[in-house]
Amino acid sequence: MVVVSLVFLLPFYYVAVASLNRASDNGSLAAILLPHWHFDNYRRAWDAAPWMRLFLNTLLIASATAALALATSLLAGFAFGLMRFRGRNVLFGLVMAVLMIPGTVLIIPDYLIAKDIHWLDTYWIQIVPWGASVFGIFLVRQFFAGLPEEIFDAAELDGASRLRMFWSIGVPLVRPAIVIILINVFLATWNSFLWPFLMTSSPGVQPVEVGLAAFAGTDGTDYTGLSAAVVFTTVPVLAFFLVLQRQFITGAMSTAGGVRG
Repeated sequence: MVVVSLVFLLPFYYVAVASLNRASDNGSLAAILLPHWHFDNYRRAWDAAPWMRLFLNTLLIASATAALALATSLLAGFAFGLMRFRGRNVLFGLVMAVLMIPGTVLIIPDYLIAKDIHWLDTYWIQIVPWGASVFGIFLVRQFFAGLPEEIFDAAELDGASRLRMFWSIGVPLVRPAIVIILINVFLATWNSFLWPFLMTSSPGVQPVEVGLAAFAGTDGTDYTGLSAAVVFTTVPVLAFFLVLQRQFITGAMSTAGGVRG
């Protein structure tokens, strides 16, 4: 376990050390083992972009995307898992087939659509297209499919509507899936780079990952400044995961049991 942990921590260690060295120290083994503690790299990196604005943009985009993906996953998962209607299996198969389409294939048509509806360089283009998670729909569907139907039959006999059964019975029973979806979508949105880089052009709506591109220019890449920026943009994600790691592990274990059921 210690050896495996060190293998995973090595890239983080390298970035942290590189953020404290001079540009001329890149590739030096001695500088990797013992950095020169140039904290000015962090001040220079912070001045390179409006990071506070970028952080707020990322928090807004990630939170809104996670909330929207959770809502669509719960509703679609409930429908596919418990409701009986014609063509249900075919529709579910079409939803799952989306996973087989490489995202890069759709970038150009997505860009043209966003341009036609005037969504380029807005929050909408960074939130709405990712507001449905195929993985989330599958996960919630598996949870609902594994629940005893007698619970919902009894609720229907008592006069409960489908929306009432969904909110009062279904949602509390799939809390582990809710935790997994929120964490996965939030982290994926926070770490997204290619989509916002292509769809936005102004720092007023861009996330932090796009801000890292400020260190790459025609004269080359400022690796020490980039490393410093990577460190202070990664800290919030690590803190988020450390705070919620217990819920993440519990949700993952419950999800595994729910899928097997």
